[in-house]
Amino acid sequence: MTGRFRQQLPLLLSLFLVACSNTSSIDEKLTDLPLPQNWQDSKQALAVENNWLTQLDNPQAHQLVKKALAANHQFAMQEYSLQIAEQQLIVSGSQLWPELDLSFSSSRNKNNQTDSYANNNAVNLNLRYEVDIWGKLSAADRISNFNYLAQKATFEQYKQQLVVNVLTTWFKVIEAEKLLTLYRSRVKNSQQNLAIIEAGYQSGLTAALDVYLSRNDLNSELTRVSDQKTEKKKLIRQLERLIGEYPQGELLVNAELPLLTNDIPVGLPSELISRKPEVKASWYQLLSLDAGLAYAHKQRFPNIVLSGSVGDTNADISDLLSGSSLAWSLLGSVSAPIFNAGRLKANEEKARLTLKQGEQQYLDTLYNAFSDVENAITTEKNLKNSYYTMLAAQENAKVAATLSFEQYQSGLVSYTTVLDAQTRSFEAQTTLIKIKNQLIANRINLHLSLGGDFTTPSLANKAE
Repeated sequence: MTGRFRQQLPLLLSLFLVACSNTSSIDEKLTDLPLPQNWQDSKQALAVENNWLTQLDNPQAHQLVKKALAANHQFAMQEYSLQIAEQQLIVSGSQLWPELDLSFSSSRNKNNQTDSYANNNAVNLNLRYEVDIWGKLSAADRISNFNYLAQKATFEQYKQQLVVNVLTTWFKVIEAEKLLTLYRSRVKNSQQNLAIIEAGYQSGLTAALDVYLSRNDLNSELTRVSDQKTEKKKLIRQLERLIGEYPQGELLVNAELPLLTNDIPVGLPSELISRKPEVKASWYQLLSLDAGLAYAHKQRFPNIVLSGSVGDTNADISDLLSGSSLAWSLLGSVSAPIFNAGRLKANEEKARLTLKQGEQQYLDTLYNAFSDVENAITTEKNLKNSYYTMLAAQENAKVAATLSFEQYQSGLVSYTTVLDAQTRSFEAQTTLIKIKNQLIANRINLHLSLGGDFTTPSLANKAE
């Protein structure tokens, strides 16, 4: 028997070493990806700035962010999810420790033959401990640890996204107000044109067609104003929901659209991996899957459980634990899977495939993050060019609209020429307002894509 054990000892030791091994099964290429030295449309490599919210000096913007972090319902749900993950971490870690239970029972029985009664009272202290010889429980604990870290990074990403949503919606409300003001000025201009044309028609200087065209133009502008009022109201309600208030559409917003033409530090592509919370969350999820594969593998090895109990049984409760009748037991058990129709092997293969799937998910998340930054940098560069060209177009269109109406009054051009020139001027002014807001929204989203933290000291204390 001893000789046979010696023959099997190398095999048992090799199984022990394989089972206890914590070697990662993640593809090593994921930690050494070929990345460019700089972003494609930016050659500067200055470190990404945090506290970017301080660039907005409007008090309402900061106040809205504080309200959202304190009262947004979706954000509160994310915070509870993080707390749940933290409790699950405690639950998982407890499996590494012995389990101690105290039980007490009391009964009274009647013997019908002798018409007598018997009391029975028992108290027991039970101990159970699973020896983590293969590291299976440690692997399960790592799963919970990485899930918690992933949830924590997801929470941070959601917080950054919430701030971005609040600010971009706030600027959309400002844009809507600017457009509404422009549309109202168009109504006023159309009313003046109509009054002039109707006076000319009554004097026999203009045709009836011009009157109808002018009236149609006025009605179109009045409709545009009504539609813009509705759009502004919807955006205000959306902003109110983000800050956790009832969407009554009464929030007052009075601010200007700043012109953002300065460049911001964008750092290096390689820095994004360790900086952006979304990417870090995806990496932690991948590590959790890696630990899950280790756990599934170690499920195929024997379980070693130690159990013990100390107790007493007595008819009189007062005599329990008197010491004279205390009984104890100590037991060690080993159970090993022998036949399970391939279930454990299939679970391990399933965990391996899930890990490979997770690797692709991580790469997809990472390269989407790179793409977001590249697109935001390119978009900002082109929006700046569009703004200056549209600014020149606006000035030209305004002059053309004024000249066309003067020439119409002199009988040199038709009224359709006037409408066409005024439409071009109106579209140029509208586009200019929208481009300014697009520059702002793209800049805010670029900060988000880069993983820059919005937090200021006051907001950090509020968010904790």
